[in-house]
Amino acid sequence: MLNEKRKFLVIDVLLIAMMVVPLVFAMVLKVLTTPESDGVNITGALIYFTIDMPFNTSLPITETQVNSWLVIISITGLCLYLTHGIKEKADTKRQLAAEWIVEKCDGLVGENMDKFFSNFAPFIAAVLGLSAFSSLMSLLGLFAPTSDINTTAGWAILVFILITYYKFKCGLPHYLKSFGEPVKLLAPINIISEFATPVSMAFRHYGNVLSGSVISVLVAAGLQGLSSMILGKIPGFLGDFPLLQIGIPAVLSIYFDVFSGCLQAYIFAMLTMMYVSDGFPAEDYEKRRNKQRKAA
Repeated sequence: MLNEKRKFLVIDVLLIAMMVVPLVFAMVLKVLTTPESDGVNITGALIYFTIDMPFNTSLPITETQVNSWLVIISITGLCLYLTHGIKEKADTKRQLAAEWIVEKCDGLVGENMDKFFSNFAPFIAAVLGLSAFSSLMSLLGLFAPTSDINTTAGWAILVFILITYYKFKCGLPHYLKSFGEPVKLLAPINIISEFATPVSMAFRHYGNVLSGSVISVLVAAGLQGLSSMILGKIPGFLGDFPLLQIGIPAVLSIYFDVFSGCLQAYIFAMLTMMYVSDGFPAEDYEKRRNKQRKAA
């Protein structure tokens, strides 16, 4: 019995380390690789190294890719920790938290998608978790993967593939016919709208996260300059004390990093559910299945 408890505790410690170590590694890597600079410095993701590829091209390994994988590892550790020692009847806070997350995701999918997509909850939970935690990395002074257009564009392309896949459920003729609804004259606009969907999803998420980070940096730098101008004439350490940087940047961080980051994750998940569910011709699909059953 004692050995089982020790084994359980050791696994818990390893799972907690799986959550924490990637973030610590990211912070250490950030400190070691960020070049020194004076004043305001707003740049994109750092390029760690490049890999030579065929056809005279190269693949850059950037801060975005590394941080994205570290977030995935941390989320995986969190999921394993919450479900470690799970039982039929919840008797621990972690299992209650896990069940609450599952219930909320199931409810979110049930309210916003057709019943055909009842098994979509894990995918939506992954979208929410990856997006929110990626944006929240800025709280640790790390580069948020969601402030890179390549990240959000990749997610948007994946959603676009899902939308197209479910639109094809009734066959190619039905898919092509949908561009002429409600009238055939709108077909060119519907085609443009089809490809504008992933573009708008990518730029909305990326733009909001990036703009929040830029505004926070600019305000913090401005407050530092204003503080130096007001207190600079005072001799001693008070002249260098960044008085105006106390409190205000933290309030901005709560909005731009926490609220806005989580809000954008929720919006992206909602748009994913809406576009996939609305693009699926549920009634026509059922009619087609019934015809196939009768024919069989």
